[in-house]
Amino acid sequence: MKPLRLVPADTRIAFLSLRKFCFIISSALATASIIVFLVLGLNFGIDFKGGTLIEIQTRGDVADISSIRKKVGSIGLNDVQIQEFGAENEVLIRVGQQTGGEKAQQGVIEKVKGALGNTVDYRRVEVVGPTVSGELIQSGIIAVFSAIFAVLIYIWFRFEWQFSAGAVAALVHDVILTIGLFSILQLEFNLSIIAAILTIVGYSLNDTVVVFDRVRENLRKYKKMPLNELLDLSINHTLSRTLLTSLSTLLALFALYIFGGEVIRGFTFAMIWGVVVGTYSSVYIASPILFILGVKREWNVGTAAKEIEKPATS
Repeated sequence: MKPLRLVPADTRIAFLSLRKFCFIISSALATASIIVFLVLGLNFGIDFKGGTLIEIQTRGDVADISSIRKKVGSIGLNDVQIQEFGAENEVLIRVGQQTGGEKAQQGVIEKVKGALGNTVDYRRVEVVGPTVSGELIQSGIIAVFSAIFAVLIYIWFRFEWQFSAGAVAALVHDVILTIGLFSILQLEFNLSIIAAILTIVGYSLNDTVVVFDRVRENLRKYKKMPLNELLDLSINHTLSRTLLTSLSTLLALFALYIFGGEVIRGFTFAMIWGVVVGTYSSVYIASPILFILGVKREWNVGTAAKEIEKPATS
């Protein structure tokens, strides 16, 4: 049996020839993401801004949103949002933080249940106080930066600092563009999106390490080959694996996005975007930065294979 390949084994695509164009595009997108984030901010969910979330299902085939809105509106709660959620008979009720502290937040549930009565089924109830929401924001920020810092140390010890700088730049690029996308579209940003960002960091790092491993092997094999040609050769060697992994992951994510329901739709959307941008950054951010910084070929002397001027075709 022949191995499955999405591209020919002898591809010779000059990826680094587009590095300047890609740097301009990526820099523009990252700058735009930061500006949009500072101007619009993020549409924080209940996890981060506090409040009460109640998911209900009506007994009929279609929920009467206007009737539910009137009933909930009659109990005098502040900052109430009611919207369809998933199926036509499923409704999501969001109630912002109420004055009166934790007791007031807990009382929201009883007030909503009293207004709606037994005409609906309560599928999910979440209450997050202002203290907890502030702690969750802080913990989420610490988690993302800790992951990136851990990657910096890991790649530094496994390879060299030039490799580490390229990998971290690609990860920061992915995180900034993901946050910018959620800010532009004003999609709900909650704890599941933090989990998605951390997963994106791991996925992007995996792609980058695969390319860097091949770069290290080729540095030992082709000592006199120009670095830009060597990087292009390494990316071409791993191109089939990269595309196969990305496409198979995207197939699973699209299935989850379409059939997984509203609860995980934000997470899967972030993951789909992360797989695309993570694959791009491994090729057009991490490797070009490694080319700019250069590598010392002396660090692998003693373990190098026989010097070959031109790669052999397989």
